[in-house]
Amino acid sequence: MHGRNNPLTPVALGLLRAGCCADPEPSPDGKVGRHLIRGREYKTATDEDGNHAPSGAEREVPWVAIAPVVNAIRVLEQMVPHGHLLFDHQAHDLRSPRAGTGSLKVNGLRTRIEDFIAWVNDEATAHGIPHEVIPPDPHGNVGIGRFRRSLAWHIARRPNGLVALAIQYGHLRTTLVSEGYASRSRGGIHELVDMETVLAVADTVSELHEALEAGEGVSGPAARRAIRTAVQDPWFTGTAINATTARRLLANNNEMIHDNPQALLLCHYRREQALCYRDGIKETPSLDHCVPGCGNIVRTDQHASRLRDRADLLDKRAAHTPQPAGDRLRVNADKLRAIADHHDRTRLTLQEAS
Repeated sequence: MHGRNNPLTPVALGLLRAGCCADPEPSPDGKVGRHLIRGREYKTATDEDGNHAPSGAEREVPWVAIAPVVNAIRVLEQMVPHGHLLFDHQAHDLRSPRAGTGSLKVNGLRTRIEDFIAWVNDEATAHGIPHEVIPPDPHGNVGIGRFRRSLAWHIARRPNGLVALAIQYGHLRTTLVSEGYASRSRGGIHELVDMETVLAVADTVSELHEALEAGEGVSGPAARRAIRTAVQDPWFTGTAINATTARRLLANNNEMIHDNPQALLLCHYRREQALCYRDGIKETPSLDHCVPGCGNIVRTDQHASRLRDRADLLDKRAAHTPQPAGDRLRVNADKLRAIADHHDRTRLTLQEAS
């Protein structure tokens, strides 16, 4: 992902300095908070008189860093002196050293992406796991812009990933204008979220179609209409997904089936039946607020199997957890098995729905 103000990208890390992410101090009650990344902003930095400050200014709000980001910063801090840029070109640009100060240029980052791919493939071959090899890209080298989209793709398909994606890119102020990511308007972050939403839905519908064709069943209030959506001619076949087509497809609620792996269900979203919002009707579901009994819920045989797996895991935890916490874990495990049993009793296959 590319973004000059984005701490989770190589480019943004290059603009941060060693010491930007100090270990949090324990609070008076002994709790240790999250790691915070403190950086500087330049494009919009102003002094007390409102004039542009070329030296930049510290951001008012730091970023909260997850463990992989903290680990990446710690590795970089071992390579550069304290206070220097994390991607100081004098420490990293060993192939073609240049005079002056600053961080790695875009060309250097492109080279490192290709080197990373080569390293992954060598490791996969050496360990006998050829399925982990990154295949050659028919469109050429990955580059910064496409690497950014690849990471966006994976973020969007994680639980609550679209929310994370919006947070991840929502603070961008300047980036690749030609790619349409320059603002938080409809021409910026919203277009990216729309496109990734549609692509994620396309994957979900395709996987459901394949499962039904293989004889699997579905249950839930929205099971029949989910079957109708999945078995009809794929609505996305032959459609070039861009910002315009993404908005048009998102407006068709009959086709929107969202995967929620955290809740182990699918949401065939209809605004008038949604229970995930109490403050009004929204265009898309709030997958982090799924409500039991919602009329949009669909579950598959795979969901039922995973519910039982999760119940078994809760029982194992309960065996090593004192009461009453252990009892609560067992109650939750029983609820999950009850949901799975209800699926088995009420499931519909493609043939039965026909």
